Amino acid sequence: MSIRPARHRRTARRPLTTLAGATAAVLVQSLVTGLLTGLATGPAAAPARAASGAGEPLGTVARTAGHARYAPGPCPRTADPSPALTGARCGTLTVPEDRDDPEGRKITLGVAIVPATHRKADDPIVWLAGGPGDDAVSEIPLALNGDLNRDRDVIFMSQRGTYSADPALTCPNIDEFNASALDLVYGARSTGRLHVRATRACHDELEGRGAELGAYNSTESAADYADLRRALGVERWNVFGISYGTDLALTYLRLHPQGIRSVGIDGVLPPSLAGGAVTWKAAREGFDGLFGACARQPACADRYPDLKGTFERLVGELEADPVTTTVTVPGHPEPVEVVLDGGVLVNWLVSATHLAAGVPRSIDELAHGDPRRIAEQWAGGKLSPQAVGRVSHGLAYGVFCSEWTPFESRADVMRAGHRAFPSFPRSVVANAPLLAFLQADCRAWDVPAAPDSIRDVTDSDVPTLVLSGGFDAQTAPSSGPYAARTLSRSTEVTVPYVAHVVFADSPCAQSITRSFFDTPTAPDTGCLAGLEPPAFEIAP
Repeated sequence: MSIRPARHRRTARRPLTTLAGATAAVLVQSLVTGLLTGLATGPAAAPARAASGAGEPLGTVARTAGHARYAPGPCPRTADPSPALTGARCGTLTVPEDRDDPEGRKITLGVAIVPATHRKADDPIVWLAGGPGDDAVSEIPLALNGDLNRDRDVIFMSQRGTYSADPALTCPNIDEFNASALDLVYGARSTGRLHVRATRACHDELEGRGAELGAYNSTESAADYADLRRALGVERWNVFGISYGTDLALTYLRLHPQGIRSVGIDGVLPPSLAGGAVTWKAAREGFDGLFGACARQPACADRYPDLKGTFERLVGELEADPVTTTVTVPGHPEPVEVVLDGGVLVNWLVSATHLAAGVPRSIDELAHGDPRRIAEQWAGGKLSPQAVGRVSHGLAYGVFCSEWTPFESRADVMRAGHRAFPSFPRSVVANAPLLAFLQADCRAWDVPAAPDSIRDVTDSDVPTLVLSGGFDAQTAPSSGPYAARTLSRSTEVTVPYVAHVVFADSPCAQSITRSFFDTPTAPDTGCLAGLEPPAFEIAP
């Protein structure tokens, strides 16, 4: 390993592309990756039946609903082997790309229905993936690892533009930016120019393939799910959304409440708040949750006193004087040059809250001149095969640029950053975590703003489970109670010591979720009382 002051600019070896929110999507992908090998659904119970038809199993009958049509067929493609699809019932939903032109171009969304292992109910659960831009079919292992299909069939449909849809608006070269930019200063103007140039190239490529980019958004996706329910012949179902899928779930509940028995949302991003400002709030709350847990653990507090102050001091120091270090990462034989500056450190910690036990030690090592652990984790995420070609950048920018950036300015984002972190330099707060250069990217993406109503709160009496994690630095833990205010029959739960998407990491959250779908107005939350903080690593 070598350490030296970073160059603030370099000439790119090739055109670079990026996605403002790619790290968020890759993080959810990483939660799935470890679950793929050897996962099976177990013995399936008798299949659920559609409400209409001749008693055929759910998903085995072709049916038209308005301008949408479901047809049974082969299971959707996946980037990794998915043993759970072996026993699934699959097909496609074909819908208009633009519902304002229902006779125009059609798009096809992959559908997989994983049967219940021990059936107790005929109202299935439909899974809404995160991102925006993640593929629901690729998240099947995450859902099944939490035994979500114990009592009910679980339906997975690729959101429009995602990996198992046709067309898939993935732009793999955008993902390559995440690796290529490891030796760029995160918030430098030169990095921003490459960012925007690459975004425009992605836009032009997808538009050249005939995509109507303004049709890839939450409103159209919500209508897709409403069409899916009708086309499958499902009278009532339950909705479960994670991360961005909570934004979509709340939009769906507001626009198409018919047939929804209950809703679960995990890692809550209310549509009325979505954007850069709330991500600064999330970072503050998630970081404070982790730092506070260390401070309350005597061994951690003694070994790493004032962890919060140390981290914030390092952000300022590295932003003023970045360092470059060379590391090796698994699966990548060549040494990798990594620049660590203040922006990188903030974004690293947003994701590293999932590895909370090692965070204090990593920060302490950096403070004592050893950036290796942080650099290896940062580079490993960018160079992972799971980071390339899987995220729908067309859907992501469609959401960002029509539903988020028209409703907040760059100044709004910076003010939120300064409120959350008063000591951070201007160059750090200029880019919200995971959303670097988003305003400029969206000018290049050039899609119409959504109607103001996209920011409306969802006011509903449908029973809703609202889950947050105490270490969640991506979607603020306080966003859960905020969303629950207008959900009159909601159960709001914050699971302590867990980061973004608690269902992925917490057996307690999984138990609460299953209990909720059994009894939506009275889920069993008793497991919360026994939760303990992580045992933080204590360096010699």
